[in-house]
Amino acid sequence: MTIGAVTEAPVSVDQPRTRRRSYGRYALGKSVGALGSLGFVLVVNFFLFRILPGDPGRNLGRGRMDSAEDLAAFNEAYGLDQALPQQFLTFVRGTLSGDLGTSLRYRVPVSDLLVDRMWPTLLLVGTATLLATLIGVWIGVIGAWNRGGRFDRFSTGGSLTLYSMPEWWLGLLLIATLAVGIGPIPGLFPTGGLSSPGVDATSLMGTFDVAWHLALPVTTLTLAYVADYSLIMRSSLLDEIGEDYLTTARAKGLRDVQVRNRHAVRNALLPTTTLVALNIGFVVTGAITVETVFSIPGLGLLSTEALEVPDYPVLQGAFLVASAAVIVANLAANLVYGVLDPRVRA
Repeated sequence: MTIGAVTEAPVSVDQPRTRRRSYGRYALGKSVGALGSLGFVLVVNFFLFRILPGDPGRNLGRGRMDSAEDLAAFNEAYGLDQALPQQFLTFVRGTLSGDLGTSLRYRVPVSDLLVDRMWPTLLLVGTATLLATLIGVWIGVIGAWNRGGRFDRFSTGGSLTLYSMPEWWLGLLLIATLAVGIGPIPGLFPTGGLSSPGVDATSLMGTFDVAWHLALPVTTLTLAYVADYSLIMRSSLLDEIGEDYLTTARAKGLRDVQVRNRHAVRNALLPTTTLVALNIGFVVTGAITVETVFSIPGLGLLSTEALEVPDYPVLQGAFLVASAAVIVANLAANLVYGVLDPRVRA
């Protein structure tokens, strides 16, 4: 008797596969997420400053609007007598049309006020961010590639010290030593401000005068930001040093410097790219403590002044600009990251 062989169908076991989205779908998803974040910020932006203590009319009046009639007229003029839902709808319509209201303190449109104060902030924080990026990435690369050496120990200790040091305290130290003068060290730089009285900022002499005034504030922010870039770049490059592709590159005959610059640094720059993009977003917001210490008339000092009133329209406008800048910068970082490393689209 012949026993026929039974042929069994092969069992198909579906292995999990990681499917990579196209860049278009990836970019669309990130853009939709950024729009959702902007909508959430718009809601928070309105209600956040409504819980601040104090009455704007009484604070601005300084005793001149004690009567109920004066307060009612002030609230009506600025729409503060409306119900919160009506105020919110007015705020949303105005924001979408570019009208951020009128400052309670300065009596000028908030959008014009923000534009005027934005340029000193861009000049200060933008210059410091650029210098900190170049110096910090260089320090991180050299320190990581020569891990454990004298330069690595010195740079890591200095970066950790600067990272833990408050910016306003570092600024006060620079003012005390290099602006006011201490002991044999004379005062070399101004204690604050953006330019000297009577100097035309548009002239060549005015340009040097502005640079002279910005020397200490830019140095303060640069020293504070360098720590971020150097520590992150060092950590990222240390993760890449043990990878197999660097061994392969050396086996091909590439010199150590070529292996570092062509292969290791390129991949290690990915986390630094995110940090650069986020700090570019913070360029628009400014550094509140540094601008306050050095009396730089930027967005940071404007926010501090608005908190004293409180000036609701200015606070809302400054917070909206700051949040939108960070969200847009984060979106740009994600889009660039998707190009540099396709694995993030998985």
